[in-house]
Amino acid sequence: MKYSSILRAAALWALAVPATGSAQTGEPYIHDPSTIALCDGRYYTFGTGGGGLISPDGYEWHGGAVRPGRGAAPDVLKIGDRYLVAYSATGGGLGGSHRGAVLTMWTPTLDPESPLFGFTEPVEVASSEDGEDCDAIDPGLLLDPTTGRLWLCYGTYFGFIRLVELDPATGARVAGNEPVDIAIDCEATDLIYRDGWYYLLGTHGTCCDGPNSTYNIVVGRSRDIAGPYLDNVGRDMLAGGGKMVAAAGNRRTGAGHFGRYVEEPGVEKMSCHFEADFDRGGRSVLAVMPLLWRNGWPVAGEPFREGVYEIESERRGYALELAVDFVRMDAPRHRFWEPVTEPIVPLESQTLADVAHTWPEGNIDVRTGDYMFRPHQKWSVEAVEGSGGYLGAPYYRIVIEGTDRALAATPDRELTTVEHFTGAPEQLWRIEQLVDGTYRIMPREVPGCDEPLALVSVADSTPSLGRFDPDSDNSKWNFRVR
Repeated sequence: MKYSSILRAAALWALAVPATGSAQTGEPYIHDPSTIALCDGRYYTFGTGGGGLISPDGYEWHGGAVRPGRGAAPDVLKIGDRYLVAYSATGGGLGGSHRGAVLTMWTPTLDPESPLFGFTEPVEVASSEDGEDCDAIDPGLLLDPTTGRLWLCYGTYFGFIRLVELDPATGARVAGNEPVDIAIDCEATDLIYRDGWYYLLGTHGTCCDGPNSTYNIVVGRSRDIAGPYLDNVGRDMLAGGGKMVAAAGNRRTGAGHFGRYVEEPGVEKMSCHFEADFDRGGRSVLAVMPLLWRNGWPVAGEPFREGVYEIESERRGYALELAVDFVRMDAPRHRFWEPVTEPIVPLESQTLADVAHTWPEGNIDVRTGDYMFRPHQKWSVEAVEGSGGYLGAPYYRIVIEGTDRALAATPDRELTTVEHFTGAPEQLWRIEQLVDGTYRIMPREVPGCDEPLALVSVADSTPSLGRFDPDSDNSKWNFRVR
């Protein structure tokens, strides 16, 4: 392919690529979203006021989820082959009243078009009265994976956050169970379990004031479900402690209502709402972000940003590159032991024009090698508009910077680059940040293969496609701005 044709094709494609692809698309408008649930191939989340959002892929969201009872701040949890929904009928300290109730109900499916869809009559599991130091609102559900016991936390910053035990078979309050105070100075709490620790995620700050909302998500942890929940410097959440998990950023303010979604070992996402998305007129929106774990603490990852990167293997630190001949650079040579008397003149970096004419036409294989910021090692990663996505992000194209030469999967489960990006499924890439901060890179489809495969390093210089292993550096990559 001629160099002039490379530049012309790349320029035309750039006009069709959106400026960013990190935000949820469609109509992701919601307040106080529940933890995201997967049901029959679609994603669901419920919000305050009744109803909620549905997504076919986890990226494009629209209204349509159905939840009776209206009320505020629901949560949803799959137990066996049924879905348990908890919500608050009233409460929140609004208008000076602390009276409220938390209710639970079941449905065999979340799909409102299914003949099996239908909720049971709600059952009250917690309540509060005027004058109490707790509001029965903002429930969060946890089915303890170590014991099978079901727990519900609730409350607002108008008083205590409390914990009660429910029956996982009925969703009702366990007889004789008394609430336990576990935190103050937060609301919209949720409980999760990981590696021997119980984590209490709470929303701190002020809400419901659009771009002026100060909501942020904090966390404490305990070895016991009943606490004490301490933060990273030992402060008890009953004394106002909490380590930051997510706050304002990327032109969105007021992060609140945490939910955890474990896609598979090593790949986790968190959901929340932002009280105001500046790019969507200040409306409250659903957000899905990577969930990272650092030194035993959860923290929100950053949405992947389009840009030009070195794609670096975690295995050895070598860079993904075109398998083309190395083109040497001409430069003055100096004896390092002799003084330099002539003026220092900066070297110009090697450019695409210097080397593209040496590359063969047709498909070019890829390999990994020492990174030297050369044109055959610089990859432009861009969201592909109209190609859908996966939970939290769109599909991307990965091309050599300044060209239309695109990374693609082959029918024999290998990698190549094609001269022109066409938008074919094998040229679309899923890029997900893992819990340790590295990345998994997966083709949307591998031709003739039904098994999901990821970009792997099978040797120091040999990239390929294989099964993702969250415990192996062979499956992990970094995107470096050099």
